Amino acid sequence: MSQQELSSAIGEALPYLRRYARSLTGNQTSGDNYAAATLEAVLSDRSTVDQCSDPKTGLFAVFHGIWVTTGAPAEIDPEGPDAKAQERLAKLTAGSREALLLHTVEGFDFARVGEIMEVGADEAQHLVEIARREMADAVSGRVLIIEDEAIIAMDLESIVTDLGHRVTGVARTREGARKLAGSDVPDLILSDIQLADNSSGVDAVNDILGELGSRPVIFITAFPERLLTGERAEPAFLIAKPYSEDQVRSAVSQAMFFSSTETLRA
Repeated sequence: MSQQELSSAIGEALPYLRRYARSLTGNQTSGDNYAAATLEAVLSDRSTVDQCSDPKTGLFAVFHGIWVTTGAPAEIDPEGPDAKAQERLAKLTAGSREALLLHTVEGFDFARVGEIMEVGADEAQHLVEIARREMADAVSGRVLIIEDEAIIAMDLESIVTDLGHRVTGVARTREGARKLAGSDVPDLILSDIQLADNSSGVDAVNDILGELGSRPVIFITAFPERLLTGERAEPAFLIAKPYSEDQVRSAVSQAMFFSSTETLRA
């Protein structure tokens, strides 16, 4: 593959690497710093990418090599919510969370998850199974769903409830979301981008965060690449439509680990 072809392939994969990195760190800035370090590593030595089955897998493999040598996002406040999240994450089996995200959210099959993590496909599958069990038992909380399509809202509510969380309500509009959040404060917000009254789910979330303070948010959109440009404040957790149940379950479990509230049990 020529340098130009590689650059094009890397460019197409970069938004998804950002999403993965942000999901691991729970933070846009930390995630993007890891993505930038990955690009620098590829520019200086493309051998890892060339050895993998395709450029996207190779890009994630380079990232994984950097990630496993650092262990945690830098500059964590020992008294802040990120430190509490890292305490919870430290209790998980090594590599399980990464395998879960790579498979369920990023869509890599077990063989490519194995390539990225330098394990066999069977081991990659085993790590995913472990992660599902451990994360399901680790944290529970309250979830506000902002979604104007009734069938999708019902589906999301079912998935969230099945994970052991309590749904505080389902809002179809920006104003409805603000009122629901004020009456029953959520630990996590799961929001569509476009709402019933043509208002924005992003604006609804910003209203809530402005009133209640920081808490994890998962956005659902048919065009995730439009929210992963690095040009403005962007979500750490993002699901593409059409989504799978596994994607929602994984994203919710990840986001709950980074909750800034004190209401979660760990």
